[in-house]
Amino acid sequence: MFVIVVQCRVKPDKIEAFKEAALDDARHSVLDEPGCLRFDVVQEDDDPTKFWLYEVYQDRAAFDHHLTTPHLHRWREATKDLLTEPLQG
Repeated sequence: MFVIVVQCRVKPDKIEAFKEAALDDARHSVLDEPGCLRFDVVQEDDDPTKFWLYEVYQDRAAFDHHLTTPHLHRWREATKDLLTEPLQG
């Protein structure tokens, strides 16, 4: 099993756009990638601009495949101007 946790800081006026993009990536990861076992998008209650992406893959090869998918490329393009700092994972 290969697990990755990513912290995302989002501009306050871009929260809804970020959620839409993140949920699209999560949904397609689980539905379209047999090696993706789980993909959660979590928004903090105390700081709604802070999100966590919790991703579980069958193995490192499944995660490497995820990096090549159209939905991840779509997410990267959609979120490039929504974040206040680089992703931390």
